[in-house]
Amino acid sequence: MKLRAFGSRDDQNGKGSPAPEARPEPDAGSGDGSGGDAGQKVDPKKPAGKGKPTPKRRDQERARGMRQGPVTAPLTRKEAKERRKAAEATMTKEERKEAKAAERAAREERRQLMMDGDDRYVLSRDRGDVRRFVRDYIDTHRRLINWFMPLALFVIIFQLIPNPTLMMYSQTLFLVLIAVVIIDGILLGRKVNSVVRDRFPDTEDTGFGLGWYAVMRATQPRMLRTPRPRVRPGDAI
Repeated sequence: MKLRAFGSRDDQNGKGSPAPEARPEPDAGSGDGSGGDAGQKVDPKKPAGKGKPTPKRRDQERARGMRQGPVTAPLTRKEAKERRKAAEATMTKEERKEAKAAERAAREERRQLMMDGDDRYVLSRDRGDVRRFVRDYIDTHRRLINWFMPLALFVIIFQLIPNPTLMMYSQTLFLVLIAVVIIDGILLGRKVNSVVRDRFPDTEDTGFGLGWYAVMRATQPRMLRTPRPRVRPGDAI
């Protein structure tokens, strides 16, 4: 039987099957006739792999106590109390005293800033230039509504005295006081809205809400108003 050699006429014309790929010869230095990988030598100076990925730097610092966080705000008072107890458990007695003193100082500083009208610490109802102007307007004007709380206190005291005549007069005084507060409150709310529109023509903080805010501040005694008054009665604003 005759074998057709590689590179025959069909192959040369491109009609035959492609020639097989050349295979690598076995390593001459290997004794068992295996591939070239068996003859490679391992460098003893090259360190072996760790078998696990290198941890991130922030994870290493957090494990050593160098990094704190991420810290999320507590959602409830119970959670805040538990966090405070856990933090105090790792402190000494002196450190706990210093932490409590610093907390009291920070709380007092926040309260003072709130009383001064700082928008970062006041309630949302007191924020803004319009509300600050309304407070100054109320603090610089005297009205009948300013006497509501003192007179209401006297009425309550008279009601506790077991005297029918005094109780009748106190009830009448209370009804008159309520009527005065309603009438003066309506007039004050309309006046405040008018002044605010003239001073802040582009503001949307007007209407019943702004008038009610002015009335509530006007009914409080001056020493109990929060934020505290910045101006005196009669001052120009």
